[in-house]
Amino acid sequence: MTHSWVQFAAEKENPLIPPWPELVIGLIAFVIVFGFLAKKLLPNINKVLEERREAIEGGIEKAEALQTEAQSVLEQYKAQLAEARHEAARLRQEAQEQGATLIAEMRAEGQRQREEIVAAGHTQIDADRKAAAQALRQDVGALATELAGKLVGESLEDHARQSRVIDRFLDELEEKAEATR
Repeated sequence: MTHSWVQFAAEKENPLIPPWPELVIGLIAFVIVFGFLAKKLLPNINKVLEERREAIEGGIEKAEALQTEAQSVLEQYKAQLAEARHEAARLRQEAQEQGATLIAEMRAEGQRQREEIVAAGHTQIDADRKAAAQALRQDVGALATELAGKLVGESLEDHARQSRVIDRFLDELEEKAEATR
């Protein structure tokens, strides 16, 4: 029977369930290792995780602050750009107005200079006409005196008499010319 008892004990013992002493020793070793990990390693892990969490939250807050600041700067740039465009439009308008004023002034100056040139031309023409009339009068007078001298047969060299005769002759010619007009 002894043999069957060993056989029964062997049959009753399950290979998957450890014996009680090994189970107790394993449990004590597990509690010691778990206690060591909980006292030494777990605080360090929690500390590192807390630092990472704070770094991530701080990074998110910094990113949000930077995004807010970037948005503010973008709005400022947009406002400055709008102001610059407005200023450019105002400067263009002023330049166009100044250009129109300058063109009007240049036209007025050109008109004034043209009138001065025309007036000077008329004055010069009048002076040239008078000079030509005077030269013609002298030439006609000299020719008339010479011709009259040849017709009369005596010299009419007396200048005072010559001038009076010429003036009278030319005045008569001018009166005839005006009467025919």
